[in-house]
Amino acid sequence: MLSKSDLLKVLEGNRRLTVRTIESFPEKELFHFSAAEGMRPFSEMIIEILGIEQAYVRGIALNKWEWEPGGIKSSAKEELLTACQDIRSETLKLWEEITEERLSAVEKDPFFEAPPTSHLNRILYSLENEIHHRGQGFVYLRCLGIEPPAFYER
Repeated sequence: MLSKSDLLKVLEGNRRLTVRTIESFPEKELFHFSAAEGMRPFSEMIIEILGIEQAYVRGIALNKWEWEPGGIKSSAKEELLTACQDIRSETLKLWEEITEERLSAVEKDPFFEAPPTSHLNRILYSLENEIHHRGQGFVYLRCLGIEPPAFYER
């Protein structure tokens, strides 16, 4: 079983890779390119990643369950990178409030129609969502002729 601090290391390594992925995109394509009809630009996926992280971590730490999908606004690469830093800074502060017992608590999901699950599973869902969308970003970069960052460098 991962300790709370080991889990944070995994989250941090993944975020560093996600940030490098954002940095690899040309500004225009970050906000406007889609590899297939019905797929969102990578910037919109990042906004989703950040919103879910913020909502779950606040909820778990403070029992304050609020999330407005699309509530994070960004129209420039630097703004998006700043949002990544700001939300992760908030996560790091709130992480200190989250106990191992709180992570293992099982509750109904406040945002999705899903069976009750542990807060640890919510954090893992947030991580899986980030990895999933980062993989889409890697495909977008390849479609644009850009080599994505090495996925094993965290």
